[in-house]
Amino acid sequence: MAASVRDNKDRCRFELDVGDDIAFANYRLTPSAVIITHTETPRALRGRGIGSELVKGALDLIRRDGKKVIAGCGFVVDYLDRHPEDADLVA
Repeated sequence: MAASVRDNKDRCRFELDVGDDIAFANYRLTPSAVIITHTETPRALRGRGIGSELVKGALDLIRRDGKKVIAGCGFVVDYLDRHPEDADLVA
């Protein structure tokens, strides 16, 4: 997919444009970590790996900022379980 995940700081969410739709992951900040509280992929786009692409992009941005992540939603918990290469990010 050509689009990349961006941090919409005004809305406290990571976003991924997919055509005319947006998949997003809401978050809250702590001094050292980002708590991802909810992820949402538009219903018509589910089952295509877009949620995983969103979380991977969000984790890349979190890593770049030198922070840790706290999985506050089940989708992120499952993603981290399936991707041990990102275990170093877990707070």
